[in-house]
Parts: sequence; C-alpha cells; structure tokens
Amino acid sequence: MTMLSFSLMFCLLFISCTAEQPSIQTNNLQDITMKAEFTDTTAVATFGAGCFWCVEAIFQNLKGVYSVESGYMGGEKTDPTYKEVCTGTTGHAEVCRIVYDPRILSFKELLEIFWQTHDPTTLNRQGNDIGTQYRSAIFYYSDEQKQEAEFYKTQIDKSSAFDDPIVTTLEKADVFYPAEDYHQNYFNQNGDQPYCAFVIKPKVEKFKKVFSTRLKQ
Repeated sequence: MTMLSFSLMFCLLFISCTAEQPSIQTNNLQDITMKAEFTDTTAVATFGAGCFWCVEAIFQNLKGVYSVESGYMGGEKTDPTYKEVCTGTTGHAEVCRIVYDPRILSFKELLEIFWQTHDPTTLNRQGNDIGTQYRSAIFYYSDEQKQEAEFYKTQIDKSSAFDDPIVTTLEKADVFYPAEDYHQNYFNQNGDQPYCAFVIKPKVEKFKKVFSTRLKQ
C-alpha cells in the first residue's frame, strides 16, 4: 500500500471510529523523565521506528513540533552509550522524543505518521538495520496514550492495510537517555553521508509529498 492510500485509509478509519475512540486528555500528561513542565500547550510522544536518524528527520519537519531529540529508552542499563545499544544487549530501543503542541498536532496524527513512515510488520528490523534496538515501539506516558495506540493498532490490523500483522510494541515510558551530541539533527548536518543520501533522503522526500499540508513553513 502506498503512503497516500494509507493516509486516506487512516483518515477514513479515524472518522468512522470517532465515537469509539478513547478520550485523550493531553493537558493532564505527566512526563517524569523530563525536567520541563507539561501544560495544555505542550505534550510529549516517544517512538522507536528503526534508526533514530530517520525518525528525527521526519518528525522535526511537522508543524506543531517544538523539538525532536534522539536517544535511548526501554532498556536495563543506566546511561547507555551508542556503542553499547548497538550490540542489542542493553534492551534499549533507538527512539526520538517529540515535544509538540497538542493544539496544532494531535497524538492521533503522530500515530498516523509513525505507522506510515516505517514498516511496523518486521520484528526487530528496519531494512538492513537488524536488532531489538531497531524495534517498532510506542512508549506511552499515560493510559490515554496507551489506549489510543492500542485502538488504532487494532483497527489498522483489521483493515488489512499491511500484508502482515503489526508487531509494534506498546511500552510504558521510562528514563529517556539522550543520544550523544553528534546524533542530534543528524540528517540536516550530514546530508551528504551515504546513509543519509541513499536511505533517509528518499524517505523524507516521500513523506513531504504525502504530508505537505502539515509541514513547517
């Protein structure tokens, strides 16, 4: 299924199921892993969808997003390094923590973009990136986020939008460890690097075409 047809399917799914979906009270969101105070104008979402360079490059383009930070979450080791996470033995996923304005961008819209811009049916793998650190994962900060993610995951599976079942994990958000400085804003600063040019750039260009109305000016 193409990105455009998936987007149309997701929008129709949202409209048809509005009466059933959980009520999301974003203004009550508490994030104990961040030092910022969350209000009705600031919320957070954390996603793992393969290499965090790709995830960051997509979400930082969205209107309503304040910041996107690459890091690690969901593992056992305190303050892991990139080298350690890459071994696949720490339990962490490469993630991006997205701080956004819920008045402009809803969690539902973030989920739509999340599921449409990676393959959520491949277990612990995105393309040539293999390992639990590359798992498809939603780290939820509230019961409302968990319920909404579960709801749409189930509905997308029922719709047969993908040939295979979605294997995205739903994990309770815990400590977020920021990645090393050189990982931050990686694509914008390293666009000529082979991985950026041949993997990230085509993905970002496709994303911008499909979600052109939601991009920052």
